[in-house]
Amino acid sequence: MNKRRVVITGLGVVSPVGTGGEKFWKSLVEGKSGIRPISHFDASLFDSRIAGDVIDYDPLQYFSSKDARNLARFVQFAVVSSLEAMAQSKLNVQYIDPTRFGILIGSGIGSIDTLESEYHKYLEKGPSRISPHFIPKIIINEAAGQVSIRTGAKGLCTCVATACSTATNAIGDAFRFIQYGDADVMIAGGTESATTVMGVGGFCALKALSQRNAEPEKASRPFDLNRDGFVMAEGAGVAMLEELEHAKKRGAPILAEMVGYGRTSDAFHITAPEPMGEGAGRAMELAIKDAGLTIKDISYINAHGTSTELNDKVETLAVKNIFKEYAKKIPMSSTKSMTGHLLGAAGGVEFAACVYALRDNIIPPTINYETPDPNCDLDYVPNKARPAQLSAAMSNSLGFGGHNASVVIKKFKD
Repeated sequence: MNKRRVVITGLGVVSPVGTGGEKFWKSLVEGKSGIRPISHFDASLFDSRIAGDVIDYDPLQYFSSKDARNLARFVQFAVVSSLEAMAQSKLNVQYIDPTRFGILIGSGIGSIDTLESEYHKYLEKGPSRISPHFIPKIIINEAAGQVSIRTGAKGLCTCVATACSTATNAIGDAFRFIQYGDADVMIAGGTESATTVMGVGGFCALKALSQRNAEPEKASRPFDLNRDGFVMAEGAGVAMLEELEHAKKRGAPILAEMVGYGRTSDAFHITAPEPMGEGAGRAMELAIKDAGLTIKDISYINAHGTSTELNDKVETLAVKNIFKEYAKKIPMSSTKSMTGHLLGAAGGVEFAACVYALRDNIIPPTINYETPDPNCDLDYVPNKARPAQLSAAMSNSLGFGGHNASVVIKKFKD
């Protein structure tokens, strides 16, 4: 069968560098860091005391006081970003078939803060004081469910949880659903809010987080020789994906076209990537092949680029294995240098960055790149945004458990 064309008609972002897609993008182009000392709990005993928290978000701007209390923060982020994407796309559910409008939003962890607070309540006051909202607040599918309720989408409604690849898998799977006729419109992406006592404590126990506490804005430094771990962050990133003719019929704004998706597994380790980058490289290769493009057609790569020693080295190797001699000619930056690592939401905000990069012909930088690492020897667009004529962009996500996902988008041509 002929696969249907899929375009992007809206974006929604909640991030440490700005709530709202345009604010987020402006901060990236300006090279602003969203990493700060943790202030919402006492982190003085933790090895890592910094995070990329969302500070310009007030739930009462978007929700009633009752809903602000009863909806988990990660669910709120999903709703806010989805409504932004829907507004940008100018979609009015009254004028489409709502049974062909679907939702696919995932999270890597869900509402860990609810687990913490309700367990404390149990210890102090007993089981009778556990909130009836406890279960609805913690389950990951509630993000997609709430977005469906608030947008009127009555088509397929589901979620994925593939750690740091979650949002990229969600967007890629939604792309497939539209390609093969299961839906005409999908809101897809990821959401996360896990910068809590147990969230930060758990990653500290893994020795995965940066301990550059005295210089939080310099802590996330992908591909730099002196990187010492990633920085946890929160937020959400979603895209409105739409079948081309459906979008054209209703006069929707078309921001870019999604053309390729690849996903693989390392089958190697619970946290570490396969050291030769075989799985990550295969995901990129599959995405390019699916897009009907060649390696030379890719003009920008948004790297997974976590700022951990192993991930950055392996991703660099994977790119070199797939792109061969062309690898050093492709700009590849990590916007995690500014946002930190949004875990299950990372691929969503990075997908948005790729769309904006194509729109404006600007590549966002990798900030804090000061000392080259011999194992990381590609063009990481150091420290300043770069104007460039872009035609197609790739976004990579590599998740704990060996989940690899890559997507390719290109400028739209009718």
